[in-house]
Amino acid sequence: MKVPGLYYSDSEKRKVPLKVTLEKKLAILDRALQSNPDSMELKLARLGLLKEFWEPAALLKEWQKVVFLHPNQTELWHKYLLFCQSQFSTFSVSKIQATYGKCLSTLAAVHDGTMVSHPALPATEEAMLVIFLQQCHFLKQTGHSEKVITLFQTLLNFTFFKPDSVTDLTTRQQVEFLEPFWDSGEPRFGEAGARGWKAWMRQQERGGWISINQPDEEEEDIDDDTSVKDKSRPKCQIWLELERSREAEQWLPWRPDKTKGQTEEDCEDPERQVLFDDVGQSMFKISSPHLKFQLMTSFLHFLGVPSGGAVPAPCLFLALDEASLFESGLLSESPLTSLDAPPSGVSCVGRTGRLGGGRQLIGCCMEGEKFIQNVFHQSLPLFLGDEKSHLSLCWLQYEKLKVRQCLLAHKKKKLKSQGKRSRKLAKSLLKESENRNSLALWQEYAHLEWLLGNLDDSRKVFDTAITVAAVLGLENAKLCSLCLLYSQLEVELSRAAAGGTMSRAVYILTKLAEGGTYAAFSGQVSPVGILKARKAYERAFSGCFGESVGCGQSGGAALRPSRTVVLTGCFVLFQYLTVGIEAADAVYRQAFEKLKALCLPEDTSPKESIWMQSMTSDLEMLSVMHAMLLRYHMQTATYPLRPIREILTETLRQYPGNQSLWRLYVQLENKSHSASKARKFLDNISRSSRNFLPRLVSIHMEQRRKELVESVQRIDQEELHSTLPETGLTNRIQALFEHAVQSESGARCPLLWRMYLRFSVSRGNKERSRGVFYKALQDCPWLKVLYMDAVEYFPEQFQEILDLMTEKELRVRVPVEELEILLED
Repeated sequence: MKVPGLYYSDSEKRKVPLKVTLEKKLAILDRALQSNPDSMELKLARLGLLKEFWEPAALLKEWQKVVFLHPNQTELWHKYLLFCQSQFSTFSVSKIQATYGKCLSTLAAVHDGTMVSHPALPATEEAMLVIFLQQCHFLKQTGHSEKVITLFQTLLNFTFFKPDSVTDLTTRQQVEFLEPFWDSGEPRFGEAGARGWKAWMRQQERGGWISINQPDEEEEDIDDDTSVKDKSRPKCQIWLELERSREAEQWLPWRPDKTKGQTEEDCEDPERQVLFDDVGQSMFKISSPHLKFQLMTSFLHFLGVPSGGAVPAPCLFLALDEASLFESGLLSESPLTSLDAPPSGVSCVGRTGRLGGGRQLIGCCMEGEKFIQNVFHQSLPLFLGDEKSHLSLCWLQYEKLKVRQCLLAHKKKKLKSQGKRSRKLAKSLLKESENRNSLALWQEYAHLEWLLGNLDDSRKVFDTAITVAAVLGLENAKLCSLCLLYSQLEVELSRAAAGGTMSRAVYILTKLAEGGTYAAFSGQVSPVGILKARKAYERAFSGCFGESVGCGQSGGAALRPSRTVVLTGCFVLFQYLTVGIEAADAVYRQAFEKLKALCLPEDTSPKESIWMQSMTSDLEMLSVMHAMLLRYHMQTATYPLRPIREILTETLRQYPGNQSLWRLYVQLENKSHSASKARKFLDNISRSSRNFLPRLVSIHMEQRRKELVESVQRIDQEELHSTLPETGLTNRIQALFEHAVQSESGARCPLLWRMYLRFSVSRGNKERSRGVFYKALQDCPWLKVLYMDAVEYFPEQFQEILDLMTEKELRVRVPVEELEILLED
C-alpha cells in the first residue's frame, strides 16, 4: 500500500535542515558513550536518534543487541516494546505478543535470581505488572479481547490460587505445573463454578473431581442474531455494524460446555479459543499485597467497572482511545456530587464505538454481566479489611452508574428494572456480617435510593447510618464523607425545589460537629448551635494537618478520600451555607497553604515518600472540590469568572494530568468569548509539561470554537457576523495536530490520531485524509479502531483496509466471505 506523496512533501523538507543537527547530536552521544559505556540514558537517546538514519531492520537489530546486554533494565524493555509494536513494516500481532512474552519471562527469571549474570533492580515486580497491563491494552486495541480476559484469568490463578507445593519453585517451573490445570477444562476465574488451581491440584492428588453434569437453571441460550436488517445500505456500513455488535457480544473466550456435550470442534470461530502458549510466557510472581490488589482492580477496570485501577502513567497515552475524556459527565446534573463517575478516555473490552458517538455506555451484554458478577463473587473472599470493603463498593458503584446512565438517557422502563437489581445487590451486601457497620456501603445505598427518586427512603438510610455512628463525630473520615454527600445532595436539591433543603444541609453538618446523639431533621438549627459547630470545625480543621496518612499504606483505603479532604469539605460547605462563598473560599486557601507546607520536607525516605504522595493526592482532590463549589455558586448567584479561572490554571500547572480539573476548565472556557487567555495558558503548559493531556485539551477546545463559529455562520440572519475567521481556526487546529504527532507520546496516542483523521475528513480533502490515515498506521499499526474509522471514512477502500487488517493479524470477527453469505440470505 503506497503512502501518498502529498503528506510527506512537508516532512521531507523539514528533514533536510535537521539532518546536520542530528548528525552532530549523534556524534556527541557516541563520544559520551565512550566515556560512560554503561549509561542507559545515553543508549536510549542514541537509539532514538538512529531512527532518523537507519532502516527499521538495522535499528531492530541494534535494539535487540542493547536488550541482550541489559536484560534486567525494565525501562529499556518498555521502550523496546513500544519500538517493536510501532514498526509498520515488520508488525504482526503474533510477533509482538511473542515479544511481550519474551520480556516478561526474562524479567521473571531476573526476579527469581535464576539469571545470575544480572541482578534484579529495585521495583522490578511493579515494572513487570506495568508491562503486563501494557500488553493487555495492546491486545485489547488489536481486537483480541479474548486473549486479554484469558491473560488476566491466568495471572489471577497464578497469583491467588497457587498450590503450596509449588511456591518454592521458579516461575518457569510453576508455569509448567499450571499447564495441566489449564488443559483440564476446569472453569477459570470469573466463570461459573471456578474453584481455582490450588483446589484442582489438591483434588487431583486425591483422585480427581466427581463430576456431576448439572446445567445452570438460569442459563439461557443466547441467540446470536447475525441477520442483516437493511441490505440496501453500503456493504462497509453493514460490516461495521456487525463487527461492533460482535465485539460487544463475544469478548469472552469461548469454552466448550460439557453439560451440552460440546467439544472444541463446535466453536464456529477458532479465534475465540485461547491456547496456553498464548499466555504462559507472560506469567510472573507477585508477592506485594498492594500489587496483588492493583492486579484485581486493573482487571475490573478493563471490564468497565469503576475500581480505582487507573492506567499506569507510563502507558496512559497508549491507552487513551475515546473522546469520553472530554465529556462533562454529570457536572451539569450534579455539580457537587459528580466526582464518583469520571470518564477516563480509555475504552473497556468489547467497545469500539465511533469517535464522538455519544457518552460511553456502562454495562455489558447478559453473558458479560454474569461474568462480572462471578468475578466479584470469587474475588471478595481473597481480600480482607479495607480492600474487601473497596471491592464491595466498586460493585455497588458499578450498579449505581448503570442507574445514572438510565436517568441521563431517560429510559424509564429500563431504570425500573435496573433500580430493582441495584437495590437487591445493595441489601445483599449489607446483610454480610462484615458490612453491616460499613458506613461507606450505607452511603452508597442511600445515594442509590436518592438517584432512584426515593428521597424519603434515602434520607431514612442516611439518618440511620448517622445515628449509629454520630458519637464518632469529626474524628471519623467515613462519617464525614457520608455527611458531606448527604448535605451536598440536599444543597443540589435546593436548586430545583424550594423549601427547607438548605436548612437540612446545615442541620446535618451541625450535628456532625456536635458528635452527640443524632435525630432526623425536625427544624432549623439555633444560632448558638451554629456557633458551637463552627468552633468544633475550626479545632478539628487545625488538628487534621500533619497526621500520619495511614490509609496510604493499604490498596483499598488509598483509593478513597482522606480525613483531611472530607473534613475540609464539610467545614467549607458549612461556612458556605452559614456565612457565604468568601468564608468557604478562605477555608480552602488555608488548607492549600498547610498541605503545600507539608509537601516540602527534605526527608525522602520510602515511608515519607508515601506520606507525601498522599498529601499531593489530597491537594488535587481539594482543588477539584474548590472549583466545583465555585462553579455551583456561579450557577446560583452572580459571581465573577476570575477566581475559578485562577484556581484551575494554578492547580493545572501543578497537576497537568488531572482529568477532573481539565473537564472543569474546558466547560468553563467553552462559555467564554475570549480565546486568547486560554490559548496562552495551554501553549505554556503544553511546552513546560511532559504530560500529553494539555495538548489534547488544546486541540479539543479549538475544535469546539470552530463548531461554534460554524453554527453561527449557518444561521440565516444578515446581522450576525463571525468575529473569528473560520479559516484561521482550521489552520491553527491543523498546526496543533501536526505539532502533537511529532512528539513521542503523540505519535503513539490512539485518541490523537483518531481526532486528527476525523478532522482531516471533515475538511473534505480525501487525499490528505488518506495521508493522515497511512501516517497513523506507521506509528500505530495495532489500532483496530483506526482501521474501522478508515472503513467509515473511505468506503471505496473497504476491501483493501480489511486485507491489511488480516495481514497484520488484527481481530476480524466478520470476514468478507461471511458477509457475502449474510447479504445473499
